[in-house]
Amino acid sequence: MRQKLVAIGDDYWIEDDQGERVYKVNGKAMRIRDTMILEDVDGRELLKIQEKKLRVRDTMEIEDDGGHTVATVKKALITPLRERFDVKVENGEDLEVKGNIVDHEYKIERDGDKVAEVSKKWFRIADTYGVEVAPDQDPVLILAVTAVVDTMTHRGD
Repeated sequence: MRQKLVAIGDDYWIEDDQGERVYKVNGKAMRIRDTMILEDVDGRELLKIQEKKLRVRDTMEIEDDGGHTVATVKKALITPLRERFDVKVENGEDLEVKGNIVDHEYKIERDGDKVAEVSKKWFRIADTYGVEVAPDQDPVLILAVTAVVDTMTHRGD
């Protein structure tokens, strides 16, 4: 993934390990709430990511194309070098995101087992980071969670 260098509302592509474009994050700047759409290469909506403004803590919801909530991501803990996000998955086991979120060095876990890892150390290109998803996981959901975490962590960058 290429890190967004500008505010929400911009689009960016997610490429596979071969450099092929596989998903697009389509930022919708003209909404009251911050909204992003995760699309396939043909422009079909896979998941919609929306900020929930009425919550006490930072919260974003991931919805399917029918408007049903798939997962809710909440910022759970902030310390000087580490942040944690809790991901409530509607029809599955919840996830936890933890590590050095700001520097894109973190893991996504389910019940303490790593299901994905995010790292910049695999790349020499500035503002690029990788997302390695375990084979038995839903890559679209993991990438949506990663986009949410990136958006919630790097607002105003």
